[in-house]
Amino acid sequence: MAQLATGNRDEAFDIVQDAMFALARRYGDRAPAEWGPLFQRILQSRIRDGYRRTRVRNRWRVWFSSEDEHDDPLAAQPDPDARRPEDLLGNERAGTALEAALRALPLRQQQAFLLRSWEGLDVSATAAAMGCSQGSVKTHYSRAVHRLRELLEDHWP
Repeated sequence: MAQLATGNRDEAFDIVQDAMFALARRYGDRAPAEWGPLFQRILQSRIRDGYRRTRVRNRWRVWFSSEDEHDDPLAAQPDPDARRPEDLLGNERAGTALEAALRALPLRQQQAFLLRSWEGLDVSATAAAMGCSQGSVKTHYSRAVHRLRELLEDHWP
């Protein structure tokens, strides 16, 4: 979820690690059943903080950016798994479409969908993580699923 939100694997790892430390530091004495929703709530807060920091950083990057960008030579290496190119292309397109569709969702719908579908939280745990009612979770999740079906109809039946 953090990687989807940030678009950067390393930054996502930092956010998740920070959220885990905060959970252990502040809520280590809580019952283990409470940790999942608490962690998700902390993680969402850290993601929002990351958005804010990125906006500020991007304002300054324009002034200090370099035109001499070098391509990574390892990115051009062949796939060691030797899968068929058409399968890879289809999977890549579907993954790219899914990521774009998830990014197109409003933040609350994105959160509800990821917490329910990818993290496997139930409605009450998702509501606790998002800081809203169970009815709101159901509404956000339903709208997200319908919108994703519209956006991804070319990739999944």
